[in-house]
Amino acid sequence: MKKMLLGAVAALGLIGTASAQAPATLPPGPKVTVVAVTQPLPTQPQFTRVDVPVLREGLAQRSGGRIEVQLSTHAERNLSGTELVRLVRSGQADIGASTLSTLSGDVPILDGVDLAGLAPDIGMAKRIAEAMLPVVNRDLERFGARLMVIYPFPAQVVYCRAPFTSLADLRGRKVRTFGNSLVDFFTALGAQPVSIGFPEVYSALERGVVDCAITGTGSGVAARWPEVTSHISNLPVSWALAGYMVNLAWWNRLDPQVRAMIESALGEVNEKQWELGGAATRDGLDCAIGNAAACRIHTLSPRPMTEVPATAADQAALREILEKTVLPGFVRRCGARCGEVFNQVIAPIAGVRFGG
Repeated sequence: MKKMLLGAVAALGLIGTASAQAPATLPPGPKVTVVAVTQPLPTQPQFTRVDVPVLREGLAQRSGGRIEVQLSTHAERNLSGTELVRLVRSGQADIGASTLSTLSGDVPILDGVDLAGLAPDIGMAKRIAEAMLPVVNRDLERFGARLMVIYPFPAQVVYCRAPFTSLADLRGRKVRTFGNSLVDFFTALGAQPVSIGFPEVYSALERGVVDCAITGTGSGVAARWPEVTSHISNLPVSWALAGYMVNLAWWNRLDPQVRAMIESALGEVNEKQWELGGAATRDGLDCAIGNAAACRIHTLSPRPMTEVPATAADQAALREILEKTVLPGFVRRCGARCGEVFNQVIAPIAGVRFGG
């Protein structure tokens, strides 16, 4: 399997090899306009700290103005994120980014890269993402698209309106979730999963439509959730892994030097997004609980929350629910082949196998 994966990576020409061969600048030639739709909101650090300086500004500078990236967010294009595969496939966007759980409606195997409970830390999440990138592209390329980068948002954690001390306390509470594996996870906990779009979660928490909600540590702070919640868990349930994809026909038509320069920029994006995901995880917690000295990326909450430390029982429950509920649910939705791929590629990293 390892040889097969290495061969797939080489065949796909993914981030890494081409980055080293990227030209320092481009010779004179026709202007290349790239339409890119990336993060959900223009205020997110993933957009302001990575996409804007590297893709929009960096490529223009490095190419001597030959590459112009018309960069926008989902909100600016009035998109929910579910349309990204179709948007890229149809050529309405050359580069698109969205969470894997959102994209999995078109490519179900993507859901298996970021199952609830699968990666207790960001290092493991990164190893799983790198191992699965060439595998998921075999399915995605049938849609005329290719994932170039898989990257994380901050750790996905639970925010609640009322105090809690462990995951067991969430039994019976209404919890806003997204993606199939989180629904399976909170159902197994005895909570009541509720599907609500991210922009509507603040008012749902404020009015008590839901008792708790899950999102990234920093994402919740950016959306002012500390104003309507009091307690935040520091247990990573998942990482909301996302990906940048390209339209394959467009990609293959590019001048090789232009393609190498864009690929090099995407390699830089990859590195910076993983660094940001790690830093933003703790930063989001510190900003939420009012730790001004450590709050550097997000905005300090004027209403400090209480941090709920993960217990050994929480970590054990996370693993048990992954094995008994989340992983079987994924294979049931995705098919037997997905279980085989999980056991071949992810199991050696995560230490958990489908079927025991």
